[in-house]
Amino acid sequence: MHQIIVDISISPDEWIKFYQGIATDVHTTARDGRSVRFPARILSRFYLRDGVRGSFRIVFNEQGKFEFIERI
Repeated sequence: MHQIIVDISISPDEWIKFYQGIATDVHTTARDGRSVRFPARILSRFYLRDGVRGSFRIVFNEQGKFEFIERI
């Protein structure tokens, strides 16, 4: 398995774009400097009144398929 660590800060106004389907992917930079793009839907369980904020570990398999995400 492979993993990346990302720091995310998505405001409620930005999250609305994902909720409405206007935007579907999150583009960010991992802590190791890699450019990362992943489906916003994997963050939905972390959405709070103030948006999605925090550090997350995203784990994917050898084929590059998403396995799970956790807040760290």
